[in-house]
Amino acid sequence: MGERKVLNKYIPADFDPKLVPRGKKKGTDDLIPVRMMLPFSIQCSSCSSFMYRGRKFNSKKESVKGEKGKYLGIQRFRFYIKCTVCSRPVTFLTDPQNADYEMESGATRNYEVHKDKERTDEEMAAERAAEEKEDPMKALENRVLASQREMQEMDELEEIRALNMKHRQIMSGGAAGGSAGAAAAAAASGGSGGDVSAILDAREAAAARAAAQEEELTETGLSVSEEAMLKTIKFGSGSGSAAAAAGAAASGGTNDEVIHRLDDDDERKLEERRRREEALLEQQQKAVADKAAAAASEAKSRMPLIKVKRKRKEQPSAQEEDAKKSKVDDADEKKKSGEDDSDSDAGPGGGLSGLLGGYGSSSDDSD
Repeated sequence: MGERKVLNKYIPADFDPKLVPRGKKKGTDDLIPVRMMLPFSIQCSSCSSFMYRGRKFNSKKESVKGEKGKYLGIQRFRFYIKCTVCSRPVTFLTDPQNADYEMESGATRNYEVHKDKERTDEEMAAERAAEEKEDPMKALENRVLASQREMQEMDELEEIRALNMKHRQIMSGGAAGGSAGAAAAAAASGGSGGDVSAILDAREAAAARAAAQEEELTETGLSVSEEAMLKTIKFGSGSGSAAAAAGAAASGGTNDEVIHRLDDDDERKLEERRRREEALLEQQQKAVADKAAAAASEAKSRMPLIKVKRKRKEQPSAQEEDAKKSKVDDADEKKKSGEDDSDSDAGPGGGLSGLLGGYGSSSDDSD
């Protein structure tokens, strides 16, 4: 048995490596298997099933040939996938111009809002630039509006910065006044817990000032003015001038806040007022109805009169009536005469019975 693993092989002296045929193997192509995800949602054109963005596929990739194969020297690629329901081939291309992908065949790309928004913004910007180029006054107006908007934004930014500075001063105790501020500053300089103590001192000082400004309450939990107002409330018919005077004295000479219960006189006045309002409303409604009736009658009087002539039916003359009666009588007589003829035929020797009778008699005679 010869050696299988030889290191040196025999090469004849007349061997020419250029004569060895070289080329691609049969059955090979430029398709490269690639595991990828869908860059956008699509709908199959055959079965109308949806395939959503991010779904993974075992696709085939190839380079695009021809004039559209490159964009500014960047190679474009085509990807082949199959529908998950009907296995229809679907192809899409890379789009270096828009940094996106382009649907080619087999399916349709779903609607995307952000694409329309970007396209609309670009169109509006282009229209604004063209308008400013044609109209210098419009360009000046746009620049003025932009500068005003920028100044407003700067003012708002400065305001936010001022508020932040004020908050920092409050937190550090710099906004506290008097002894509270001194204590807060001393605490702040003494250690890390100075901010907390300054805040607590400021709160206590604010609470003390609010308590001093508030009116002192009585044993019942009400202020003096509230108690005076309660005393002015009288129930029944006795709530008259005396209650008003007491309320005025309690409130410092004014009787604007006197509260009293409605009595019979007040109810009677309200009833009279209601009746007057109803009578006035009825008068107004009657006046409106009279005006409408007058307008309708005036419009009716203005309308032109239309005369309609009807064609009367002509009455038949005496001769025509006599002729009609004579025709009817003739018809009745003919009808009666026809009935008499039929009765005579139905008698003995006539009609069906006569025929039958004659047949029977002839047969009997023959026998």
